[in-house]
Amino acid sequence: MPDGKKQYRVAIVGTGAIAGGRHLPAIQAQDGRAAVVAVVDVDGDRAAAFAAEWGVEHTYTDLDTMLATERPDLAIICTPPAAHHDGVRACLQAGAWVWCEKPPVLSLAEYDALSAEEREGGPYVGYVFQHRFGSAARTLREQIATGALGRPLVGICHTLWYRDDAYYEVPWRGRWETEGGGPTMGHGIHQMDLMLSLLGDWREVRAMMGTLDRRIATEDVSLAAVSFESGALVSVVNSVLSPREVSYLRFDFSEATVEVSHLYGYDNSNWTWTPLRGVAEERSAGWLPATDIRSSHNVQLAEFLDAMDRGGRPPASGPDGRRSMELITGLYQSAITGRPVTRDELEPGNPFHAHLDGGGRYTAGVPAEVAR
Repeated sequence: MPDGKKQYRVAIVGTGAIAGGRHLPAIQAQDGRAAVVAVVDVDGDRAAAFAAEWGVEHTYTDLDTMLATERPDLAIICTPPAAHHDGVRACLQAGAWVWCEKPPVLSLAEYDALSAEEREGGPYVGYVFQHRFGSAARTLREQIATGALGRPLVGICHTLWYRDDAYYEVPWRGRWETEGGGPTMGHGIHQMDLMLSLLGDWREVRAMMGTLDRRIATEDVSLAAVSFESGALVSVVNSVLSPREVSYLRFDFSEATVEVSHLYGYDNSNWTWTPLRGVAEERSAGWLPATDIRSSHNVQLAEFLDAMDRGGRPPASGPDGRRSMELITGLYQSAITGRPVTRDELEPGNPFHAHLDGGGRYTAGVPAEVAR
């Protein structure tokens, strides 16, 4: 184990594909800093099979029992979205730090309620937004902060994926009350979080959405124009109807264009820096990342454990983690009401603060007001 680092006892809550496909490999990559001591799943057979595959000693079907018995330092929440709020709250109240899969929760109201459970110095809850942690994104973030590329002016943030009807046969998918939303919430949230981590706070959103081809209650596509406090304007598209899948972000600065095209993760080879004509070659050559670290759960988990070591708030938590939920909420409110929405509107008392569909105001295909 690295010098000066602590070792943490970890519990995995929910043993679906993301737990084994991403989180256990990420834990194993931490040089002994984290060890899984228990898994929890409402399906006892699935929990036992997962534990046997990964060499975990203890299995539980009840979260509270596991917390009282094992007292983990860190709980990783890999359950479906509707279970995030109650699971995170139980873990925080038991004194465990929490790393929760996206989407964080089903509303800003739930997000704020969990923030109120945190204590100074921990435990804190952070959320899985691994795309902001690759070396290329870190390099660009530093360049924006120092103004090395000039002012941010124009952006594109597109999540164009494909999910067929069979994907939505899983009962909790495609429903506001269990998934929280469609591709805006469940798929595009990763690219939007990366965009926000780079460009900072947004000011206003104007959006449309529709349910064009999937038999679901939520949208299957959304489009938005977003203005930022910096003055930058960005096009945002989220889709599960796109046969040629791509995650594409482009940022046009006054002296350069920076682009990344990938699907579920990137390394430096997925990024390009294109200088404005006339920018000196020796200057633009210094823009490229000095190291090549792929965006991954591994890298974000390492930073989360560092935060635990120092007793400080981890990245992608608190107000920092809230920004993607704010933009998604504003996007849905704008699309459903047909008017622009500003960030400062998203306060308690706004029906979209409590429910992303405004409390049942969206009927698949068209706003409920139109459908009636």
